[in-house]
Amino acid sequence: MQKGRLEAFSDGVLAIIITIMVLELKVPDGTRLEDLRPLIPDFASYALSFIFVGIYWNNHHHLMQAVKTVNGPTLWANLHLLFWLSLIPFATRWIGVDSFAAWPVALYGVDLLFSAIAYYILVRALLAHPGENSTLATAMGSDFKGKISIVIYLVALSLCFLNYWLAYALYGAVALMWLAPDRRIEKVLSK
Repeated sequence: MQKGRLEAFSDGVLAIIITIMVLELKVPDGTRLEDLRPLIPDFASYALSFIFVGIYWNNHHHLMQAVKTVNGPTLWANLHLLFWLSLIPFATRWIGVDSFAAWPVALYGVDLLFSAIAYYILVRALLAHPGENSTLATAMGSDFKGKISIVIYLVALSLCFLNYWLAYALYGAVALMWLAPDRRIEKVLSK
């Protein structure tokens, strides 16, 4: 089946996720600049989550450019990814409200971990689609970035209750690693 509906649905869900996150940002209680200070944790968690959702949108777009068709398992794998991404606004809000406490940072990390695993499963479902997606297979190679992201999330989760700032910094490190679109796919598509 054609991939257009999957792309359109995914784009819509990701747009709604970002909208929900921004609507969770509260205005300050006063009119002075220093009244923004208590909102710094909210904004910091929103900014990182916005970047993560943007990374998934960008890489999902690249992924879909490398495939011609999708099948049933791909649709379910994509829904699995969207499920975990749809929980990001909840985890983001909890981090902001509780100023980066250990449990909210851990839940955020669990959501990021399962989002990364779901993306990995989506890639594998696309690669398993018989013969249609050989461009993707050529581009993906060993998928080191995908695998190391999962490892970093696991390390971060093990640190959440020792030093939740370090765990959050590791989440940020994964985001930095993925900021540039997946050049492997771009290289193969430009040939």
